[in-house]
Amino acid sequence: MSPGQIVNSLAHLHPTSRRERHSAERRERLFRAALDLFARQGFEQTTVEDITNAADLGKGTFFNYFPSKEHILLAFGEMQFGKLQAAFDEMRNANIPVPAFLRSLGPRMTQEPIRNPAIIRLLLQAFLTNTSVRGPMLDLQRRVTAIHAEMIRIGQERGEIRNDLPPEDLALIFRQTIFGTLLIWTLQADDTLLSRMEQAFEVLWTGLAPRRTSALDASAT
Repeated sequence: MSPGQIVNSLAHLHPTSRRERHSAERRERLFRAALDLFARQGFEQTTVEDITNAADLGKGTFFNYFPSKEHILLAFGEMQFGKLQAAFDEMRNANIPVPAFLRSLGPRMTQEPIRNPAIIRLLLQAFLTNTSVRGPMLDLQRRVTAIHAEMIRIGQERGEIRNDLPPEDLALIFRQTIFGTLLIWTLQADDTLLSRMEQAFEVLWTGLAPRRTSALDASAT
């Protein structure tokens, strides 16, 4: 099993036995301790020993859950992906209109970034420069984009989203908007992320909304 698979499998673990619950609790303690230390003293300055001390666990315990401290960042991304997947499944199963779904994503997906703004900077840096997690990060982004493309496709079938462009193209534009908003926000890391996301969506929606066919266009067909 690759490091990315290890993190992914643990991120979606649903513990049932007492042993599994304890294991999940230890992993969560390590994960949260690492995020707190990364935010307070920086990623490079934080050691695995710092993390295990903060979590009150033995140093060797860390490697039972994460191949390296860089994989904490990947676990954060997987956690966000899990939220997106759950929200998308809810939209599809409940037939929630895509525009309403997109608006609901802001509050769901910005909770952790607002709580840990430094992590977003680290994620972006790792995505660009860290060879040990760049492959799994790229795979994660492909899965995220696939969900967005499917969301767009469903919206097109329902007549809620313009259908003159492939869903993959619109999904890429959607992702670029999110990444750009996150990147600019990290320069200040204040409490405006949700409002920035909502504003970006409102502007983006003018481009995603179904095209209106004029009388002249209709007569030409």
